[in-house]
Amino acid sequence: GVRYINQSNGSNIAHALVDAVNKHNERNPDKTVLYLNTGAVDPALTNDKCSFWHFRFDADAAMKMAALTDAIALSPRSKKVYLINQDYAFGQAVAAAAREMLPRKRKDIEIVGDELHPLGKIKDFSPYIAKIKATGADTIITGNWGNDMTLLVKAAREAGFTPDFYTYYAGGLGSPPALGDAGLGHLKQVTQWHANIGNEKVDKHYRAYRDRYKDVKDDYYWTTQYLALEMLAKAMEQAKSTDPAKVAMALEGMKFEGDTGEVMMRADNHQIVQPLYISTYSKVDGKDVKNDIERTGNGFKTDRRVEGKDTVMATTCKMERP
Repeated sequence: GVRYINQSNGSNIAHALVDAVNKHNERNPDKTVLYLNTGAVDPALTNDKCSFWHFRFDADAAMKMAALTDAIALSPRSKKVYLINQDYAFGQAVAAAAREMLPRKRKDIEIVGDELHPLGKIKDFSPYIAKIKATGADTIITGNWGNDMTLLVKAAREAGFTPDFYTYYAGGLGSPPALGDAGLGHLKQVTQWHANIGNEKVDKHYRAYRDRYKDVKDDYYWTTQYLALEMLAKAMEQAKSTDPAKVAMALEGMKFEGDTGEVMMRADNHQIVQPLYISTYSKVDGKDVKNDIERTGNGFKTDRRVEGKDTVMATTCKMERP
């Protein structure tokens, strides 16, 4: 009897869910299901594989890469870039976006390596780091998450190698405790939220979570979940119904005041538009980094904010509506 599915990552699972939901709804028009995607970011999900029954509350990999490559283009240090990613839909999308965007923004930047590795199977990244170091790379772009991200950064520290890492998930839950001090000052992430943005709403949510879960080591991170549930409730109120088709119609074009400003759900491809942040892993200093993450004594410091309107990208979505 489930009518709503909420799922985050990864994109391989998201593709399977979209297919399953589409088939289910076609066969059961009186028992339709709506899929709220809060973290699977393969661009195809709101482009060629878009679905009326799918809404994404996180920026896609290409939107995030646009923000990362803007930051790299502005960095005088970045001259040789190495791409290393997990070999599945998301990792492949990250690499493809970097190859397409970097040359347009800085013609002098050289991509000195582009490598895909098995997902979640590498226990020792030191051979990869040795290969990257040998290319003279000063910058690494990676969509790696979990152990594939932390082991990569820790292997670089052990090799005395300190390139700028531009990542999607440096602050992902479990990563800062695993990293310790590895990557401080040169490990960067692109996110829709982090605990040191410095406005009242962000501080309120961060503190409320910490105060309520004092004995829990994880942290407030997946604000895409907050957006999805708040906007779902608002859509149900507007539609005066919990019927997924009516709720979907109400979600299309919806605007909502999030922690970092206004967000908007595109009607043409069901992709949320919101501000993004580039930030650097840093020691808590009481100024730019007041809040640590997962009780590590380390947090993230904002390098730059990208307004939502500047993240909007063209879409190839041709949506079939019920």
